[in-house]
Amino acid sequence: MNSEALWAQSAQQFQQIFGDSWTKAVQSFQSADLAGRTPGAAPLKFSPNKLQALQQQYLQDAQELWAQGLQTTPELKDRRFAGEGWASNPVAAFSAAAYLLNARTLMGLAEAVEADAKTRARIRFGVEQWMAAMAPSNFLAFNAEAQKKAIETKGESIAKGMQNLLHDITQGHVSMTDESLFEVGRNVATTEGAVVFENELFQLLEYKPLTAKVYERPFLLVPPCINKFYILDLQPENSLIRYAVEQGHRTFVVSWRNPDDSLGHKTWDDYVEDGVMAAIDVVQNITGAEQINALGFCVGGTILSNALAVLAARGDEPVASATFLTTLIDFTDTGILDVFIDENFVKFREMQMGKGGLMKGQDLASTFSFLRPNDLVWNYVVGNYLKGETPPPFDLLYWNSDSTNLPGPFYAWYLRNFYLENNLVQPGKLTVCGEKMDLTNLTLPVYIYGSREDHIVPINAAYASTQVLPGKKRFVMGASGHIAGVINPPAKGKRSHWIRADGKLPATLDQWLEGATEYPGSWWTDWSGWLKGHAGKQVAAPKAYGKGARFKAIEPAPGRYVKQKA
Repeated sequence: MNSEALWAQSAQQFQQIFGDSWTKAVQSFQSADLAGRTPGAAPLKFSPNKLQALQQQYLQDAQELWAQGLQTTPELKDRRFAGEGWASNPVAAFSAAAYLLNARTLMGLAEAVEADAKTRARIRFGVEQWMAAMAPSNFLAFNAEAQKKAIETKGESIAKGMQNLLHDITQGHVSMTDESLFEVGRNVATTEGAVVFENELFQLLEYKPLTAKVYERPFLLVPPCINKFYILDLQPENSLIRYAVEQGHRTFVVSWRNPDDSLGHKTWDDYVEDGVMAAIDVVQNITGAEQINALGFCVGGTILSNALAVLAARGDEPVASATFLTTLIDFTDTGILDVFIDENFVKFREMQMGKGGLMKGQDLASTFSFLRPNDLVWNYVVGNYLKGETPPPFDLLYWNSDSTNLPGPFYAWYLRNFYLENNLVQPGKLTVCGEKMDLTNLTLPVYIYGSREDHIVPINAAYASTQVLPGKKRFVMGASGHIAGVINPPAKGKRSHWIRADGKLPATLDQWLEGATEYPGSWWTDWSGWLKGHAGKQVAAPKAYGKGARFKAIEPAPGRYVKQKA
């Protein structure tokens, strides 16, 4: 049989497959328990108009694809199939084009479902995971680039890929960077300082002043306990910690301990009272300041808001100003993470670990990675294992792989009271450390920052804090995502940020944007100017760390706690 006849026979088979697959796709959607739908629930229904349009488009695109045959390489507008190996292999290019067609169609079916918003979001998420996993680029038998490299290296890339796979199985996660090139305290987290206090939950780091004078109000940073603090101190040129020190602030940072089984009983109250509130008290004791300035990042900001509300309920106001970076306080909009949260899921976690145990760091890290599966999972599966490549050194991805555990009771309580029930914004609904939470009592000035493309704390959710906190507020929106938007030093001249000159904070972000102006570069300089306005006068910088025998330097920064592995 010649090649033309063989292709004609194959094309006929493909036509039959495409025709059948439409019916099967619709049937599978209607009957499958996709993305956590209740087993036995009624079949999904579709918008008839959307379904008809999608079917017509699918059949039209399929006809065009098989009409091209192997004579014309289809244009593949997807970076997974951008290499020369795909372009020079008509069969591989055809398989990739067929996959992309099916992926578009399945996502279209997800959009055509007639259901409540949460069900539709779960279906979209499930389909995205499925399609990301089934890409032909993920399999050596179909990946033209990996095959090409295997031939060029005479099989060496396959051998190296197996070595990489065995290495990653041993370490328990997919390598996103060459982790052997990084060491905390040696080439990440290198800003000079010392541990001046520790308890079983955290170490308090004080940093060496880089100016002859410092502001009289010290500055405390509270990072998320779901990650390690050195995202704020990766390298000298992009360290928010070093930047604060350079601006003349006497800077302290909470370094959370990576919990082991001995801390598996710790609760949200423990992190508020023995964590943030203890850190505030120690900073006051060391510096002698009546008030300090504080910053909370992500979950660290949520814990900080709780600590401030507890202190306010007790008639104490030790914090003069607060900065909240990509922080959820109003949990109405939790973005893609909402697909995981419902009563059954939370009850399961409460039964599993609500009385004790650990939420493993690797499980948390995997969840966050699969929010962007092509970029943070399959990209490395292909590179590491199919092509036998060693990922390039990247400090941010090293930090991202350095996961942390969470105490089970802390995690389960957090899920129910914030993500599921959104109790923090309901005055008097929530009790923390024996005090009724009422954020309307927090009259201190606040700086609120949100990242426009953040998938962890959606920009609308970051803005929502402006409608909850009653004090004088400044809101700034930065470009990019949860990490890249925050870690954006001025010297790089990257990205941009938005500020509203009139200071008005209308009910919605869209209304705020109508009066906002975009400025090139980092938001750090705007924040620095704001913080100086709350830092008081300048005084001589301290010559030593800590204070007296009670708060003497225990060990150099970054300390022991941050080096503990999950």
